[in-house]
Amino acid sequence: MQKFSSYFLLSLFFLFLTAFNTFPEADGHVYKCMIQMTNYPGEGAYVAVSVLDKDHNYLKTLHVMGDDPEWQEDLTSWFGFFSKNEHPDIDAISGETRAGGERIMFMVEIEDELIDAGNFLRLESAVENQKYVEDEILVPLTSGSLSDKIEGSEYIRYVRFIPAK
Repeated sequence: MQKFSSYFLLSLFFLFLTAFNTFPEADGHVYKCMIQMTNYPGEGAYVAVSVLDKDHNYLKTLHVMGDDPEWQEDLTSWFGFFSKNEHPDIDAISGETRAGGERIMFMVEIEDELIDAGNFLRLESAVENQKYVEDEILVPLTSGSLSDKIEGSEYIRYVRFIPAK
């Protein structure tokens, strides 16, 4: 009976929040990120989506395509930072690789203070038995760049960020 009343109270709480639209505001903006891969041959690509500061030092990992730790180190720059500075469990921000010609969509949150502050958005990529591309995409992280179609250089045809709200 206790379990039932706890679920009931929790349900009422969320119903109340929904009815009065009082969910806490996020510290940033949530975006749907869509990556379209080129038609390259071979295995699925590992891709790290990160925010870098003005000096190209890593600030934050937004998403990683490729959830097998054995191959994540092929994303050389990202892995060097990640393995030393971030929590070793990236399950919450990782997903499957995508092969040539495929598309993936996932959600990312980018804090307001990171946008239009001199930072960069970097997507680096690696494919087994093929080359590693550190700057597959490297663009200033601005409001304008997040509304543009951003072209990749090797395995990524383009990426788009679409506000989720």
